[in-house]
Amino acid sequence: MELDVKKAAQEEAEKTFEEFILWTKRVLLVSVIFLMVVVVGCNNGVESGKNATGSKYNGEQYNPSNIKVNK
Repeated sequence: MELDVKKAAQEEAEKTFEEFILWTKRVLLVSVIFLMVVVVGCNNGVESGKNATGSKYNGEQYNPSNIKVNK
């Protein structure tokens, strides 16, 4: 009787572990796909490179020329 209980418990534990691994892989795959969609979606429209037309920093425009520094 005791061996049957141990065998049944071992089989159930192995089955549960296999299902756990399967669901872990599924969740990980869905998470990676979701993050890739978010990264691509957030990066879409960001201009960079040689032909970028977005706002560019103009150092002279923000140069505080009216501040006198005493040395």
